[in-house]
Amino acid sequence: MAIGRGLDALFSSNVVSQGTEVAEININLVEPRPEQPRKRFDREQLQTLADSIAQHGVIQPIIVVKSGEGYKIIAGERRWRAAKTAGLKTIPAIVRDYDELAAAEISLIENLQRENLNPIEEALGYKMLMEQFGLTQENVSAKVGKSRSAVANTLRLLSLDEEIKDMLEAGTISTGHARALLAISDRDTRMEAAKKAESGVLTVRQTESYTSAGKRAKKKEQKQEYPDVAEKLEKKLGTRVRITGEEKGRIEISFYSLEDLIRIVEILESK
Repeated sequence: MAIGRGLDALFSSNVVSQGTEVAEININLVEPRPEQPRKRFDREQLQTLADSIAQHGVIQPIIVVKSGEGYKIIAGERRWRAAKTAGLKTIPAIVRDYDELAAAEISLIENLQRENLNPIEEALGYKMLMEQFGLTQENVSAKVGKSRSAVANTLRLLSLDEEIKDMLEAGTISTGHARALLAISDRDTRMEAAKKAESGVLTVRQTESYTSAGKRAKKKEQKQEYPDVAEKLEKKLGTRVRITGEEKGRIEISFYSLEDLIRIVEILESK
């Protein structure tokens, strides 16, 4: 089932029931699925939706499945959270009869179609489909309507350091930055580049160049003298600085584009 066909196609497939009756369900009997791919919810946006719901109600019903005495959310967790914040006692819902695989697929696809997932949540969704249901990357690719290479590249993001994954989830670095960082094998260099990308010093292209520069620097295996001085210069210039030699030596200031060089020169010339 490809994502391009939309949720309507999934709802009419032979893995779900055909009922579309909307029921008002006690909101306290509803809870998210633990496997729900989306984990982060912007508080400000959630409050805005809650204010709208308080005034107009929940316009689009959520989708749930029966679970014991209650219900598990398949699609619409954000609406459910906002409705609770707004103080609603019941919420409109359509109760479906999905098997576990169909529920997982629809939950992931609903979020992908709404562009609600950050890259790490998306990768975890793909991983869950593969690990829990034995799907291959090709299977996942067909179900979400993306190329196998796109799925593979997204899954690779899970191998990043936890600190970098946090940056990516928070949106302080882009997916392009994260993919460039994957090419840096040395952790210290990778973290250094990530922090510079997060602070806005490095563009994606500059991060890719930083990878090459880091590899060259590692090959030289030069001893870093006066590390405190180098660190102060790096903070001021926003780039890698190496100091070699003791009484006499050399200061190496790295730049990653003509614009980066001009920026550094302007800092050095400023009083």
